[in-house]
Amino acid sequence: MHGIDLGIIVLYFVLIFVVAFLVTRKERKEQSSTNYFLGGKNSGWFVIGASLFASNIGSEHLIGLAGSGARGDFVNGQFEILAALILLLLGWLFVPFYIKTGVYTMPEFLEKRYSRSARNYLSIISIIAYVLTKISVTIFAGALVFEQLIGIDFWIGAIIVVVATGIYTLFGGLKAVVYTDLVQMFILIGGAIAVTAYGIFELGGIDQVMTSIRSEVSVEKANNYLSLWRPNSDADYPWTGILFGAPILGIWYWCTDQFIVQRVLSAKDQSNARKGTIFAGFLKLLPLFLFVFPGVIAYALHVQDGQLLMDASNKVNFDAALPAMVSNYLPIGLKGIVAAGLLAALMSSLSSVFNSSSTLVTMDLYKVVNPMSSEKRLVYVGQITTAVLVVLGLMWIPLMENMMEDGGLFKYLQSIQAYIAPPIAVVFLFGILSGKMNKNGALTALWFGFVVGTTRLALEFMSAKNADGTAILSIQPGTSLAWFVEMNFLHFALFLFVLCAFVHVAVSLFFKTGETSQLVLASMSSDEPKHEKRTDLVLSLALIGCVLLMWGIFSQFGIA
Repeated sequence: MHGIDLGIIVLYFVLIFVVAFLVTRKERKEQSSTNYFLGGKNSGWFVIGASLFASNIGSEHLIGLAGSGARGDFVNGQFEILAALILLLLGWLFVPFYIKTGVYTMPEFLEKRYSRSARNYLSIISIIAYVLTKISVTIFAGALVFEQLIGIDFWIGAIIVVVATGIYTLFGGLKAVVYTDLVQMFILIGGAIAVTAYGIFELGGIDQVMTSIRSEVSVEKANNYLSLWRPNSDADYPWTGILFGAPILGIWYWCTDQFIVQRVLSAKDQSNARKGTIFAGFLKLLPLFLFVFPGVIAYALHVQDGQLLMDASNKVNFDAALPAMVSNYLPIGLKGIVAAGLLAALMSSLSSVFNSSSTLVTMDLYKVVNPMSSEKRLVYVGQITTAVLVVLGLMWIPLMENMMEDGGLFKYLQSIQAYIAPPIAVVFLFGILSGKMNKNGALTALWFGFVVGTTRLALEFMSAKNADGTAILSIQPGTSLAWFVEMNFLHFALFLFVLCAFVHVAVSLFFKTGETSQLVLASMSSDEPKHEKRTDLVLSLALIGCVLLMWGIFSQFGIA
């Protein structure tokens, strides 16, 4: 990179620290847990929507989605489009419960709805998942950006990303996170648009995208490069899995995960919370064009020059799509802005995980054991937790490298979610929809789902073939065990969801507690002005219309 580009990246870091400092001056003086963990509960809809979008954009988008576009898996964009619909579910169905109960965390909500045991389960599962996946993978991707675009050593880049993010998260809390997310959203979107525009210009026009690809691959595979649908026989992304299995992962991630929902909990009121989810829904239609489509363009450029996606060992590396386009085609100055945009996406995602994890540890573990702790003490514990997570994330990075090698990062993360999401989604969804669901059904469904999900994961790992064609466990084809292990991960999510739902309902009805949840009954009432709801309803219908339009436009391959 040129010195101007490096200067822009330095200015970006300065800007982020200045924003974090300015918006948290008042909170630092007051030192309250509400300010630190929920941003003072006075966030408006625009800030909430921007933060939902920016904190969600992580390594699976910058590396995984662009790589998916380059390898012909345009269908991965469906997870982003479906998120827009799931965000409506968050705003209309879940938000009233979360806002009225005044909870800090999702496990706390489970305790109020079911029991202390349900809270413990979700707290521990969430913290472990954050450390092993989100934190480490995001740090890894940030280090790659430094290494490939700036030429800084991988580990130095990793330390810069994690320390810089950790500092403003540690001292500023959630308000620092959401407002820096707001700044980073604009940088990220602007940078991604620039990459797409310059890529199309280098190709000689948008019509050259498919012309180049069709000259290299079969007609059927070429169609996949701009199609959101695959036939039901597709091994990875059948349309039935996308339509019925993927939303289950979405409900868990967008409606019950502390990492995401904490932004909604910071809203000044229910109306702003819901408007924020609708705004975020519109923003979630953008990744298809910001990340997946640039990956398609990168492959078309690679076909033209034969070198763009080649790595040091002269092999095609699809996951290098976005960094390669930034390095090779953007002019001086703009390259620095886009690199700052990539770092912005990673840092916003990382800061959100740090803050959410520290909230879980402080409010769900420490405060329960020490209920008389002062507000200042709670903030201090949250800060210490953030520092510890920084260290754990760095320590876990070496084990992430094997996962990154095959270019399957996006699919890997989605498949892991398919094993842990269904029981959690069932317990939240059914607990909100029916007051008759009780703690007996919830705990049984959670542990049943955990056992079935981890069993599938273990069997899948043991039956995977090594480079020499051998495997730890040999499974006979055509057997029930083979069906269980080889089932598409999205179909498995649906299968496990149905099983857990049956268990939850059956156990709740059989082992009755003799009471209907007052939490469900109380949250059904609303004192919102009717005109607020009408406006939100119109915007929600418009968002649904946009989703249907995108499904229609990118349906070349069709449902077969």
